[in-house]
Amino acid sequence: MSQNQKVAIVTGASQGIGAGIVKSYREAGFAVIANSRYIKQTSDADVIAVAGDIGDPAVAERVVKTAIDKFGRIDTLVNNAGIFIGKPFLDFTAEDYRNVVHTNLDGFFYITQLTLKHMAKAKSGHIVQITTSLVDKAIGGAGAGLAAITKGGLDAVTRTIAIEYAKQGVRANAVAPGIIKTPMHGPESHDVLASLHPMGRMGEVQEIVDAIMFLEKASFVTGETVHVDGGQHAGH
Repeated sequence: MSQNQKVAIVTGASQGIGAGIVKSYREAGFAVIANSRYIKQTSDADVIAVAGDIGDPAVAERVVKTAIDKFGRIDTLVNNAGIFIGKPFLDFTAEDYRNVVHTNLDGFFYITQLTLKHMAKAKSGHIVQITTSLVDKAIGGAGAGLAAITKGGLDAVTRTIAIEYAKQGVRANAVAPGIIKTPMHGPESHDVLASLHPMGRMGEVQEIVDAIMFLEKASFVTGETVHVDGGQHAGH
């Protein structure tokens, strides 16, 4: 690799939005450390797969160590890993709560702290969270209480990090998707899910990726949440 080649870490990278993020960062010339629980190494030497549960601090340490040992730098972290469990609030179990908090919050906390240390030292870096427009506009029947707790926290901490580290050259932003066409939504649900957006359709993976790549280039933007949700956050 060139000494000038930038490096991105992407969590939840094996499919859907995460796989799209990896592809676009590679097309932009970045080397990528790609993490998910069961990710496999490909033939691309500039995409290093690090398998494991990102909510485990040992896995987060391994991801960051791989980036530094292999490439010597970290320029961008995309906290994409997350899970959604949709139920009425009274139906959530203690196990549901632990699982969602583990992935959505623990998975953010450990990798972000470790990465931020390197970025602050280098006086350069960009951290991006994937949240949800449900944080801003609840939808009746969506059963999104745990998403609100966890993704709402990520939305808030994005601004905290942005302000704390602005003078050290580190930016923090978020992208808040609506409902996106990924393997987690079967075709039989698409019509109903499309109707939840004022634009009358679901989003595409590339539309989320495009927002992330916009933020990557937008060097004077920090502390922002970009809504890519077909108008959901604006109202119904």
